[in-house]
Amino acid sequence: MAVPTLLSESVIGWSIFTVILLVILVFCWIYIRKFQSRQDSEVVSTVTAICALAIALITSALLPVDIFLVSFMKYPNGTYKEWATSNETRGQIEATVLYGYYTLYSIILFCVFLWIPFVYFYYEEKDDNNTNRCLAPPNQNSTQWQKMQYLFEELGSSHGLPALSFSISSLTLIGMLAVITYTAYGMSVMPLNLIKGTRSVVYERLENTEDIDEVEHQIENLKSKCKDGRPLSSKDRRNLEELENKLQLLRRRGRHLDIAERNCCTKLGTALRPLKIILGVFIILVALLFIVALFISNLDKALHSAGISYGFIIFGTNLTNPLNELLLALQPVFPLDYILITVITMYFVLTSMAGIRNLGIWFFWIKLYKIRPKRTCPQALLFLCMILLLIVLHTSYMIYSLAPQYVMYGSQKYLVPSLASSTGSLSGNGTTRTCDADAPEDQCIVTRTYLFLHKFWFFSTIYYFGNWVFIGTFLIGLVVSCCRGKKSVIEGEVEADDSDLSDDEYVH
Repeated sequence: MAVPTLLSESVIGWSIFTVILLVILVFCWIYIRKFQSRQDSEVVSTVTAICALAIALITSALLPVDIFLVSFMKYPNGTYKEWATSNETRGQIEATVLYGYYTLYSIILFCVFLWIPFVYFYYEEKDDNNTNRCLAPPNQNSTQWQKMQYLFEELGSSHGLPALSFSISSLTLIGMLAVITYTAYGMSVMPLNLIKGTRSVVYERLENTEDIDEVEHQIENLKSKCKDGRPLSSKDRRNLEELENKLQLLRRRGRHLDIAERNCCTKLGTALRPLKIILGVFIILVALLFIVALFISNLDKALHSAGISYGFIIFGTNLTNPLNELLLALQPVFPLDYILITVITMYFVLTSMAGIRNLGIWFFWIKLYKIRPKRTCPQALLFLCMILLLIVLHTSYMIYSLAPQYVMYGSQKYLVPSLASSTGSLSGNGTTRTCDADAPEDQCIVTRTYLFLHKFWFFSTIYYFGNWVFIGTFLIGLVVSCCRGKKSVIEGEVEADDSDLSDDEYVH
């Protein structure tokens, strides 16, 4: 009965995977279309952004799958299931997961280094000259394909996998910087925005009308200086131009405020205000739980690991970690622990999106792009997806830091045989224990994620110090978000550098 059972479970697993894949693709399409500029939209960049975002979400979902598979091989009593008793079968499953990581990470490398840059510069070139398109001759395509084929053959050899691992670990360092910048800020700003809400649209309209009257009065005063035919001074002309631009911006804000006041979504948001406050409080408590768990995990490594020379690697947990204990406590109620680890993974992705949207895309101190609904240019969407791909690479280490024991072994248990009281020999019955670092090697299977994270000790050392910086950035972002006032109800819809054409397109 083992084969039919395994077959039916595999069918169910693939069905669930297909549904999840469809949900991810639909979410990516809606998300990209929500922020995409209707004026500057382009098919190639849109498809690239949707695919890259989907790859990021699928890759982030691989960690819960890895944990589920190592746990699924054993019964709750600590014994292996019939189909998993063979070392060969377990090895095949572990190899499949490992190659799944390598495949998805290779796709991320391809996106970051080739696909997204190509589409980005292709779009830039198309903007410069709409009549010229990038067309490669067939011979050149053939040559490039031969090079790519050789690359994949090298990656399949024993020399290729370490090179791929090192490349991915190097990119993960960049992902760590993105996590420190965007995810840490998103974890603080997203719940606080829900709690504080937005400004009253009626008050904003009244304030905007007063500003319009004041600017119009200033313009009339300047124009009155030249009624007798005298020209305005250069200073007055500059002031007049600035005031006219300001008046144009205020009038556009007024049009958007009128639309927002009549919008059903605005009225619905006002009605759901109590639920938003409750949700915001819950999310900020979750964020604080993560920060406490991360602090305890880092403190545990600082006190009980082998030190900086070994990447602060630690086996098991010596200090009580609340998130790790919560996951272990949920193990008896299937599948609550898997749902929670999936929610944690998606939480990091969503808070990263919130951080990127609120901060925009920066290169050091230079702000490159803004992320705004229906106003985001294709280049900004490509950068957003590239940043998310890099963030996903570092997400696995963040979750391992939050719940190290659970990420290592999942919900596995092992059987400890008891000694017979009369003969002193091992008895068939025994006690069941949760897998940890003290478990026999053949009784507990370590996830591929854990092995992949600790392939190079010096990267683990950098990740360890990065966690401390992440905690500090979150606390700073929390203080900054608390000090800021409420956002406008039309936040991001009207900017001084928007054209009238794009404004009319947004309104309609």
